[in-house]
Amino acid sequence: MHMPNPDRPEFLRTWGFWAVLTGAMALLLVFAQIVGPTFETKPSIGTQIGEIAGDIKRSAWRSLIGLPQPEPEAVSPPIWSYVALAAPIFGIVAIVLSVVSGVLRENWHYSVYGTGLGVAAIVFHFFWWMALLVAGVILLVTIIENIGDIFSF
Repeated sequence: MHMPNPDRPEFLRTWGFWAVLTGAMALLLVFAQIVGPTFETKPSIGTQIGEIAGDIKRSAWRSLIGLPQPEPEAVSPPIWSYVALAAPIFGIVAIVLSVVSGVLRENWHYSVYGTGLGVAAIVFHFFWWMALLVAGVILLVTIIENIGDIFSF
């Protein structure tokens, strides 16, 4: 027979508590994914444009002379790629833990909070990527519309 451990609080043994904790972690990961890349050091815009122009020039000369293009360097993905994958996974785990908590008839507050946080993390993650996609399309359309003005003198 299972005897409760008096050293450990009761709420630590409920599935719902872990669902709330996992849902909160998922939501924090979504926010970290949004804000995190801004803390990385990047070269200035002028340096980036100069590097792109230099790469285009070297590639054009290699093609003109007939030399093979160099192999691209393998770059390890940034940590934010993994955070972008982990956030919705933690949200799904929070929902599953909330369902288990509800099936076991634990305190309903935990299962509702865990489900709410998990769903919020997944939905916010989805809407963030949709907003980035829409902003990218708008930027691309604007560049294409103004391409004639860029090359005119």
